[in-house]
Amino acid sequence: QVQLVESGGGLVQPGGSLTLSCAASGVVFTSISQMDWYRQAPGNQRDFVERIARNLGTYYAPSVKGRFTVSADDAKNTVYLQMNSLKPEDTAVYLCKIDQEGNTYWGQGTQVTVSS
Repeated sequence: QVQLVESGGGLVQPGGSLTLSCAASGVVFTSISQMDWYRQAPGNQRDFVERIARNLGTYYAPSVKGRFTVSADDAKNTVYLQMNSLKPEDTAVYLCKIDQEGNTYWGQGTQVTVSS
């Protein structure tokens, strides 16, 4: 079955950087047309962060544009989210998502905490 596993979260000071990973299994990675990152802070709704779309490019939420960069490694079946200049308001659980053959798959999430 399709599985998405996020990793790379942690505690970082404001202004710091983290790189998150989303590894996909159970699916032919090159058949995935797009992968999204979302984040959810306690008590908040799940918010869109970015999308990487094969042959179409990348899209970022205004709140992270210029600070976050997404990339994909087909050989490793993994999408990366490089996060720079982190702010306390970036604190959330970060989740990756794909839509494949009419089904939506989410990872379990990885916690990012930005605090001094």
